[in-house]
Amino acid sequence: MAAPSLFDTPMLHQLRNCERVMVVGAGGGCDFLSGLPIAFALHEQGKTVFLANLTFTAVARTTARPLAPGVFEARADSTGPRAYFPEKHLSQWLQQHGYPDDRVFLIQKGGTRQVKAAYAWLAAELNIDGLVLIDGGTDLLMTGDEAGLGTPVEDITSLLAARALDVPVKLAACVGFGVDTTHGVCHAHFLENVAALARTGDYHGVSALIPGIAAVDSWLDAVAWVQQHTPARESVVCASITDAARGEFGNHHSLERTRDTGAELFINPLMSMLWGFNLDAVADRVLYRNHIEQAVTPFEVAAAIEAFRDHNPLRPRRSIPA
Repeated sequence: MAAPSLFDTPMLHQLRNCERVMVVGAGGGCDFLSGLPIAFALHEQGKTVFLANLTFTAVARTTARPLAPGVFEARADSTGPRAYFPEKHLSQWLQQHGYPDDRVFLIQKGGTRQVKAAYAWLAAELNIDGLVLIDGGTDLLMTGDEAGLGTPVEDITSLLAARALDVPVKLAACVGFGVDTTHGVCHAHFLENVAALARTGDYHGVSALIPGIAAVDSWLDAVAWVQQHTPARESVVCASITDAARGEFGNHHSLERTRDTGAELFINPLMSMLWGFNLDAVADRVLYRNHIEQAVTPFEVAAAIEAFRDHNPLRPRRSIPA
């Protein structure tokens, strides 16, 4: 009996004819780590996989190699701030585990125009025929009129940058249902948005990240390594998702930084579900996209989103009747 593979899912089946795929973190921080199960599953299939991230790392304080405006390359031997350089730590893990390419590309934070240019350079330079934009959390699907948007600036900037690419297959993916509650996301609205994408054939289903699947086991190990080397700045989102995948439940704290706040967590199996969508369809549903297409800085993006919400009706917050 063949070992289970994450590739045997409707979402990754969309990439079956692709050979060179970039998996990129949408919202900065450690979103790129949430894309590792996808990257490892593609690698198992013999695909060439590239990893990238819209980074929160202070790139100017690192030796990451500049490649193009707003694009840098981190390797296992890159140096930088001891407290926070997750891309370098993942590169170390990849090298130690024999992956042929230990590069992680860093996309510097900027406005929509700069991030689009960085995406365009990477797509051309790497000659990709597939792209997966991954969000740790679910606020990537917020269109703008929901009761709460979470942290949309980086996510939607990345989404529009990917939308502008002429690449045969582009997917948007989310993992971490419920982790955005502290950022005000109404998850009933997330589910409503998924339903709207299902009606147009742009929802590619949901998959469980279950230990025992090789790509999932590698992801759990890689995240643990990066978290260990990011003391006091570990990703709460990654911790919640991996804890859920391991079967933890309820007010479980694997990080001192959440335990010390006294906040109550609700770790549960829904957090380790991977949702997949047609990227262009997700981007086309962003109601304020035309307002930020030419934004030069993240501050302009944030101001435009705030102005849109000030002048348009919002969906009332609702609970999930379950």
